[in-house]
Amino acid sequence: MTSLISKRLVFHIGGYDPYMPPEGSYRRFARELKRFEKTWSAKATVSSPAIAADEVTWDITTTGPNWRVETRYCLVRWDDIIGSFARRPWWVRIVLGQLAGIDFVTSGALWGYLRTNWRYALFFIYPFAIFDAFAVIAWFAGVFFAALSGALWIGIAAGLLMCTALMRWPWRWLGLATLFDDWIFSSGYVRSGHPVLEQRLQVIAREIDAAARSSHADEILLVGHSLGAAIAVDLLDRVLTLNPTLGENGPRTTFLSVGSSILKIGLHRGAKRFRASLQRVAVAPGIFWAEYQALTDVMNFYKTDPVSEMGLAATGRPVVRIVRIRSMLDPASYRRIRRNFYRVHSQFVSGNERRTAYDYFMFICGPFSAEQQVKLPNGAASEIDEGGALIDVAPDKDSTRESEGGRR
Repeated sequence: MTSLISKRLVFHIGGYDPYMPPEGSYRRFARELKRFEKTWSAKATVSSPAIAADEVTWDITTTGPNWRVETRYCLVRWDDIIGSFARRPWWVRIVLGQLAGIDFVTSGALWGYLRTNWRYALFFIYPFAIFDAFAVIAWFAGVFFAALSGALWIGIAAGLLMCTALMRWPWRWLGLATLFDDWIFSSGYVRSGHPVLEQRLQVIAREIDAAARSSHADEILLVGHSLGAAIAVDLLDRVLTLNPTLGENGPRTTFLSVGSSILKIGLHRGAKRFRASLQRVAVAPGIFWAEYQALTDVMNFYKTDPVSEMGLAATGRPVVRIVRIRSMLDPASYRRIRRNFYRVHSQFVSGNERRTAYDYFMFICGPFSAEQQVKLPNGAASEIDEGGALIDVAPDKDSTRESEGGRR
């Protein structure tokens, strides 16, 4: 039978999500874990969260008829950083957002988005185009009422009133404030990072290094979702600085970038520091890196190799896997979410209703290593029966680590 995981240490870095403070993230995790139980005929228990300044941790125990896994889950916090951007006055966010948009255009990033994935290019353009439409509407309202009344001051007042109304309701409904903040953060992160986040990543890097040296876990798994995948590259590079042989001895070390925005940062001409970090992660012999992409997720780069698209030396990593969001959910559930781009994007870190090769909770709570799941033809579904029990089959030759790390 394929070698199994009994203890796993997971570090998760989420994307730019202002709606997920620690307590909310925990409740969402516990809710989605119940889907995992139903889909895979498994049982799971989760401890209360321990909330600290740098991370939120909780323990999960998952069992099947003939397997058991204990997982320590560490959610790397940066919700406080996201919150600090959201508390700025709206006019400051508009000005800085426009400057960030200009930065990504003049740096060649927009051209890179068009070249690699036109859907992501439209995602980039969307908030700026909608804001420009608001400005045009407000301007026409001012011109109309100025002409109608014959008084310039009435036109100015009407334009300002229309602008205020648009910024109070459609601005929020369409999520433009968050998107502007996202690009503002990204523009600053490209060149110099963020001081609070830099310190936090260094703390987490030391924690991962200590865990890798202690060998208490069978596997160390780092998951980066959306913009969190880019931050995860930064984190891994810091760990490699502390421990250049990470993953070559001790626990398996796997990096999963899912629904990734790595190219969002990497295609910016100013991202020299980030591209150097990515190259070091890509060549590290002890780290197995896989990236999952989906066509219907407009916030990731579909059918791309982030290393080659940046013009970096080819390393054979990441292993790119294409998945279908539709196949993860029941038809009725997918119909409810398919027009909600953010919800589709979040399925990469949500519970599945169907067994597929990609299942976030199986990666972090299941009995097979992440690397094995990536390499098995149907993921964990290849070796778990309908009752949730392991199927006693010989391991695939490719699921060994001989070619990657020299050990099983």
